[in-house]
Amino acid sequence: MSAPGRHGAWDGAQYQQRFDALAASGVHVHGEADFLCALGPRSVLDAGCGTGRVARELAARGIDVAGVDAEPSMIAEARERSPELVWHVADLADLALGRTFDVVVMAGNVLLFTGPGTNAAVVTGCARHVAPDGGLVSGFQLGRGYEVAEYDEHCRAAGLELDGRWATWDRDSFPGDGTYAVSLHRPAVA
Repeated sequence: MSAPGRHGAWDGAQYQQRFDALAASGVHVHGEADFLCALGPRSVLDAGCGTGRVARELAARGIDVAGVDAEPSMIAEARERSPELVWHVADLADLALGRTFDVVVMAGNVLLFTGPGTNAAVVTGCARHVAPDGGLVSGFQLGRGYEVAEYDEHCRAAGLELDGRWATWDRDSFPGDGTYAVSLHRPAVA
């Protein structure tokens, strides 16, 4: 992760440089997009989008995408790189875009960077943007204070149930080495 900027906030340009360097060295940096495209969505909300790396790749693959992040520097970098896409500066806990998406994704440890005690509200904010036949996908490191059991409970409280879990964006079996989880939750059937 990038270091916080001079005002304690993230520096979007510096953060993006990390992924640019990885891509330039030949590392495949689009595992999240590969995973999401296998679900066949027409629309995706990239929640906690950072500089828009995932959203840009999904748009390049023909998916209607919007990105949202609470950090203005991240959204500024996203807008600079892809002004044609829809970007929002907003807190995920209070998110109210007035529409739903086939998939809402929180990639890249989003739930580990939210404010203390806000994970349930963030999950609820994202869940209200999931279409009735859609899904919420998240990927985050384990062993850093927020675990899948707590995440599953937050999803349940938001009306979602677990549909699948993997150890990587490449769909390796969970728990794998136990350090990462990618989860797909869908609206609970009444």
